[in-house]
Amino acid sequence: MTPDAEARVVLRRAGAPDARAAADVWLRSFAAALPTVVRPHSDDAVRAYFRDVVVPARETWIAEAAEGDGIVGVMVLDGTLLSQLYLDPHWRGRGLGDRFVRLAQERSPHRLTLWTFQVNTPAHRFYERHGFVAVERTDGSGNEEREPDVRYVWEP
Repeated sequence: MTPDAEARVVLRRAGAPDARAAADVWLRSFAAALPTVVRPHSDDAVRAYFRDVVVPARETWIAEAAEGDGIVGVMVLDGTLLSQLYLDPHWRGRGLGDRFVRLAQERSPHRLTLWTFQVNTPAHRFYERHGFVAVERTDGSGNEEREPDVRYVWEP
């Protein structure tokens, strides 16, 4: 991302009015990045979860583009767990994910953990590039999607 383009995207805490747009970014991103993973919840249920749980009860950050694109990314922290990081498919590869990870590392400077699906090899490369190390692989029996996953840890 060029400095000029980076300046046109603001990272900020999400508020109640942002919940639907943040959920919609999640939905678009999930569909594009994980087409083989079955979602256990409807679009409306995802939107309700963002409205009722994620935005009010978690440390939810959004990337907001200044030129009419609105919310183009969402990151959710739950203590030292980076529980969500999703970008609008048209905004991938522009440095927003890097900015979100740096922010997460600033917010939790001693340790971060996250889970990603084993089929999401681009996410593996992304997190490993940021110093995360795979420490556990599962058969997916512990997640709602029943999809094999990987736990990553970052410790500076």
